[in-house]
Amino acid sequence: MVRPLRKAPRHDIDEGDLQVTREKHAAAGATAVAVAMTRSIEQMGVLRTAQTLLKLNQADGFDCQGCAWPDPEPGHRHAAEFCENGAKAVTEEATLRRVEPDFFAAHPLTELAQKSDYWLGQQGRITQPAVLREGATHYEAISWEEAFALLGKHLAGLDSPDEAVFYTSGKVSNEAAFAFQLFARAYGTNNLPDCSNMCHESTSVALAETIGIGKGSVSLHDVETAELLLVIGQNPGTNHPRMLSALEKAKKRGAKIIAVNPLREAGLVRFKNPQKVRGVIEGTALADLHLPVRVNGDLALLQGIGALLLEWDAVDRDFVERHTAGFEEWAEHARTLDWSEVERASGLTRAQIEEAASMLRDSQATVFCWAMGITQHRNSVATIKELVNVALLQGNIGKPGAGLCPVRGHSNVQGDRTMGIWERSPDHFLDSLRDEFGFEPPREHGFDTVESVRALGDGRARVFFGFGGNFVSAVSDTEVTEEAMRRADLTVHVSTKLNRSHVVTGREALILPALGRSEKDLTGGREQRVTVEDSMSAVHASKGPLKPASPYLRSEVDIVCSMAQAVATARAARGSGPGEALATLPWDEFRADYSAIRHRISRVVPGCEAYDEKVNQPGGFVLPHPPRDSRTFPTEVDAAIFSAVPLQVLEVPEGHLLLQTLRSHDQFNTTIYGLDDRYRGVKGGRRVVFVNPDDVEHLGLQEGQLVDLYSEWDGVQRQACGFRVVTYDQPRGCAAAYYPETNPLIPLDSVAEDSNTPTSKSVVIRVEPADGDDTDPHPGDAASDGRGVGEKEKVEPDQLS
Repeated sequence: MVRPLRKAPRHDIDEGDLQVTREKHAAAGATAVAVAMTRSIEQMGVLRTAQTLLKLNQADGFDCQGCAWPDPEPGHRHAAEFCENGAKAVTEEATLRRVEPDFFAAHPLTELAQKSDYWLGQQGRITQPAVLREGATHYEAISWEEAFALLGKHLAGLDSPDEAVFYTSGKVSNEAAFAFQLFARAYGTNNLPDCSNMCHESTSVALAETIGIGKGSVSLHDVETAELLLVIGQNPGTNHPRMLSALEKAKKRGAKIIAVNPLREAGLVRFKNPQKVRGVIEGTALADLHLPVRVNGDLALLQGIGALLLEWDAVDRDFVERHTAGFEEWAEHARTLDWSEVERASGLTRAQIEEAASMLRDSQATVFCWAMGITQHRNSVATIKELVNVALLQGNIGKPGAGLCPVRGHSNVQGDRTMGIWERSPDHFLDSLRDEFGFEPPREHGFDTVESVRALGDGRARVFFGFGGNFVSAVSDTEVTEEAMRRADLTVHVSTKLNRSHVVTGREALILPALGRSEKDLTGGREQRVTVEDSMSAVHASKGPLKPASPYLRSEVDIVCSMAQAVATARAARGSGPGEALATLPWDEFRADYSAIRHRISRVVPGCEAYDEKVNQPGGFVLPHPPRDSRTFPTEVDAAIFSAVPLQVLEVPEGHLLLQTLRSHDQFNTTIYGLDDRYRGVKGGRRVVFVNPDDVEHLGLQEGQLVDLYSEWDGVQRQACGFRVVTYDQPRGCAAAYYPETNPLIPLDSVAEDSNTPTSKSVVIRVEPADGDDTDPHPGDAASDGRGVGEKEKVEPDQLS
């Protein structure tokens, strides 16, 4: 048995000796179980591991802090209803390691700034509020009352409410999210950026324009009963491992699967189900066809498929005539498609595309699944619209076993948006807030994530409040983002553990430690519960079983309510300032009983009528979705819309590669669980760049060579240093590397059209040998000596990509 490690290592954690082996061709299995249990027992012990994991994703338990994949119906869930990475996520929160005031006393900010996110995260749970005072070298403990007074003073003292930014991560509960957006709007701003701005914003924009609602149209049952699943730009084996169980069920029923991805990912080759003996031994082959599309070639592929289906008359004419608009314009565009350009852009042959199209032609019910491999390109909105075209062509919306399935990457990011966390909320939502709470919300659109960085950088914003997440490591253009954060008067982070954002601060900084999902919430003197929404619009309750990591922790709801009251008090003392409406709202009532928040949600949020009563039901309830439920499409023309999208080819100069950033298997978003990516054969390191073997030879590089990466944008060169070359099977001209290590290469201004999402999946780079051996001795550490964090220098115009 592994003895629990109750104290985190205080020494630096470096990458050791990087080892590279052959990539795996199966996901999960006995190894996944062993890794999950070893990590859990090491940090939680045997009893706590059982107490925690057996309540994870259960109807009477708590929701996983990881991805937003839906749960089976109550009564159909396994006792172990979690995946390897879900167990890692819970372990990170339920760990016995602690960050107490003596930790901050022993480590000045300059030292902590040298550490990686991995090292910071491994130190454990933050137990008390901490403050970094102006000019101080160390964080120090602060009482909650003093912390809220400091926050209230800053927010009440701003010249305009739009000088504050209120960021939300996808982990925040529905109750806390609703209270948070209410606070921000009563304070007077719509500056409510969230992590959706960086991941599925392109999905929300494209679906809202084409089908009238920015959410997917399928249920878990649809996925399991589909005849065909197109999984495009997604790696479920690492990012949504529980999805593999649904794909396995579909395969057992005879479904076929097309995997579209530049890399052949283990999770779509074979799944070894650890919940079944036979599954571990034999496994289930998943993808019937793998299309190794060129990075950013998905739009061309989908246009080729659509053109072929039209040519073959594989069209649901009744559906198209009764429920859609714009078909003739789209069809005219499809008939003139230039196939040489399709092949060049996609990197696929016409024969490969025809094979995929024939599988769609022969399917009567197809589910289309995608994730950030689709959403983080300049043409992402156009690509998703083209995917919708293919679905509409065969009537694959609003019928069993078919539909659109964007898979969200964070557990409640969709719920946060439903609750009003959006910088561009529609008037009908703001009208409902006004009618319910008696104040006029601001109507001017606020800052999204990218614009928030710009506003902080140029002084239009002076206070940053981060509700969960790791903003600094998540956003593109790391150096620019860090410079912007340091210009703030105050940065505040509601967190459970340390991360990079805590060491890149404004002139003053606060860390406010919150309860985790795995912990009992006794706010208001009663046992509280919260609710979340998954990727398929199902809302359910979540209630943690554990004793909190510290008696000083407060719930997310409590923190919002206390902040609102602190601002109201500070404003009253000043006699002026933003937030006049805050004093009129029922913060004490919300804190005492979260049901009071749910009753307000039921009257404000569309589709949430009788919200509190519905979440009392085991498994909760499903929000209405007109395209799925009744084939009605609430667009501007009351029909689903075909989009005639121009074919775009991303040109890459000779000697350059097109880089996509991605996660390792030991990672969830910016949280680094460990230094291994066993599915891709990488052990003991993260600073690697995957390159096609022929490109390695063509560029004059060698396997294992230390290289630096450069990107060029608008006359500025960005650099990330100290990467090892790893040869990997993918299309020529493409490369891949982990984020956040490569975020410095993504210019802040390089964003998707219409959605403003950073283009993290299509970065034009040069790869050059590193200068000598003078590289970061701890290549996992972000910016330990200033290298690899986005160094910039001017380049000549003819060097630009």
